[in-house]
Amino acid sequence: MASRSGNPHLELWIAATGLSHGEIARRITTAAKARGHRQIAPDTTRIRRWIDGERPRPPVPALLADVLSEAAGQPLTPSDLGLTATGPVLDSIQLPLLTEAAAHTLAGWTQMDLFMNRRDTLKLAVGAPLILAAERMLGGTARALNSDRKGFDADTVTALEEVTAFFTTADASKGGGLYRSAIVAQLAEIARRIQDGVPPSLRTRVFTATADLAALAGWVSHDCGRYPTAQRYWSYGVYAAGEAGQRDRGVEIVTRMSHQMIYLGRPDDALGLLGVAASKAESPATRALVSSQTGRVHAALGDERRADRHLGTADELLASGLGDGIPEWVAYFDAAEHAGARAVSARDLTGIGRPRRAASTHFEDALRLRKPGFDRVKVMDRVGLAAALFDEGEAERGAAAAHEALDDAARIDSTLVASRLNTLLDAARPYGTTTIDDVRTRAKELAAARPTTIAA
Repeated sequence: MASRSGNPHLELWIAATGLSHGEIARRITTAAKARGHRQIAPDTTRIRRWIDGERPRPPVPALLADVLSEAAGQPLTPSDLGLTATGPVLDSIQLPLLTEAAAHTLAGWTQMDLFMNRRDTLKLAVGAPLILAAERMLGGTARALNSDRKGFDADTVTALEEVTAFFTTADASKGGGLYRSAIVAQLAEIARRIQDGVPPSLRTRVFTATADLAALAGWVSHDCGRYPTAQRYWSYGVYAAGEAGQRDRGVEIVTRMSHQMIYLGRPDDALGLLGVAASKAESPATRALVSSQTGRVHAALGDERRADRHLGTADELLASGLGDGIPEWVAYFDAAEHAGARAVSARDLTGIGRPRRAASTHFEDALRLRKPGFDRVKVMDRVGLAAALFDEGEAERGAAAAHEALDDAARIDSTLVASRLNTLLDAARPYGTTTIDDVRTRAKELAAARPTTIAA
């Protein structure tokens, strides 16, 4: 159901309630009088003007949200209805829990990302708004509108699944920088088709593939330093996972959002997101992933006891087996990925004077266990190993590992790798030999070619 109105969010929610414009006007008048606003008495023409894009003055947006909330059977805010000063498309990671309206918001994000060059309008969600958004999306139930037109058939869904699998493999191998624009463009096409309608028989497949694509779009955006943009795509990925009836898929995407908060130096926000994820995770694989990530954050905060507890829970879940038929979207979390989390945790705890098992041994475990095709994370493990060896006083071994890592890093387009290179530079600082000077020179050149942040 594509809309040409000035405020499609309001139009779609009014359609979802089944109320006529006259009935909405009457209910607003009644609600206004009950609150002492006797001058507020809209008619059907005024309702039409709001749909066409006119924004009513307070307290009308709140009254309208209350009226439509009661009729729709779920809480709505003026932002959900497109009645805030800047609207829901650019300034929030919240999505309307209505299929076509959510797709319209996604289309707005992709259009801005690809064509409008207005990254400065996006703001990173942090603190309570971020945590509440994740909780709302994982716990929400969406409503769909009926549409006579259809945007998908079996062949187009198969094509979507295949192209998403291709992009996922390419990202894991080479980094997402080369493919990001193509992934976002594909997501924009999916948003358009969802607004045209999803046949009930294909609904699960469509939204499963869309969740995968949105999660990937978020990840490659994060890997290119576009952090607020990544949040928007992840938000839609959580929403689409719910539409597909796959809550654990949404949980996995929330762990990606937490990873970004760790990367940006906001561990408390990461823990808030992981707390929401832990409360919703159901399968052993997602529970192990959440526990591993949570332990890593506590290590970053210097809380050795809690880090050990959560990392130990992940150990136990992995040891007991994660079950058969693990979905592809969480199959990457295995003993190798957990060893990587333990390596980073050991590095962080060592950095505050609480040495445990050497971080280098965990990095070696991760490299030994990594499966083929995960070239980017292998490079990050190799760079991490070299940095850990320097930290542990193994300068000669560290230099050899660093040169091997830098050879591989040159082939990966990733700001995550660049960030790990900066960790290597910090670890090499105490040493002044010619060999390690060469390591520093190479690492600086690579880091400069792949800056870790981009104006977002």
